[in-house]
Amino acid sequence: MSTANIMLSSDLSSSLPLVNKGKVRDIYSVTPSTLLIVTTDRVSAYDVALASAIPKKGAILTLLTAHWASVLTKAIPDVRTHIVTLSLPSHIPPTLHSTYNHRSTEVHKLLPFKIEAIVRGYLTREAWDSYQKDGTVCGIPLPAGLKESQALPSGPIYTPSTKADVGEHDEDISEAQAAAIIGSQKHADCIKHLSLTIFNVAHAYASERGLILADTKFEFGLDEESGDVVLMDEILTPESSRFWKREGWVVGRDAE
Repeated sequence: MSTANIMLSSDLSSSLPLVNKGKVRDIYSVTPSTLLIVTTDRVSAYDVALASAIPKKGAILTLLTAHWASVLTKAIPDVRTHIVTLSLPSHIPPTLHSTYNHRSTEVHKLLPFKIEAIVRGYLTREAWDSYQKDGTVCGIPLPAGLKESQALPSGPIYTPSTKADVGEHDEDISEAQAAAIIGSQKHADCIKHLSLTIFNVAHAYASERGLILADTKFEFGLDEESGDVVLMDEILTPESSRFWKREGWVVGRDAE
């Protein structure tokens, strides 16, 4: 595989201080209140970084997140995202612009909530496996007689999980456990409300375009200055979400 269009790792150390290298994203400090997230083409699966890459993947994920941020903030007045701009900071020399354009996002610095806010609208994959065993999904009882890939009859459900460190795996947790990790019932309730609201808006938006949003995960952080709960990280990308083509979707079998 040619590496001409692949970014396995970023290097802006001559322009900005490196804060962290994650499974896919490298983070740099821009100002006391903002960070630069560079999305590389690295691949991760099941919370593990792999020694492989997909050309231009980082740019696609970045632009998809920016698109969804625009859609959601227009549709839902309560939603704030961490995005400041996709324009590169002035610290980065023009010679590097072609490399970092479209895969870099300047964002507000937030205090992350250490959970993943998962919303499931359909009975599929691990949710289907769980339902077959005991009629529940993440401890939530569901009606008997449901089929694989079926829309949940009472609407989407909120099933939070832990946020694993690199090399470890997320674990399903109850809403009470999530609130304990978050440290505030008020913020936990807000995260649940925003997650379900965003899912419903995104599901309708996708449906109008021939797609089904089956499930997704969100991450949120606290703006310590304003006290707002803010949507952060990637938003409704193929790495954080399961989309199906509506054409060909059949209840009772695994969807694509």
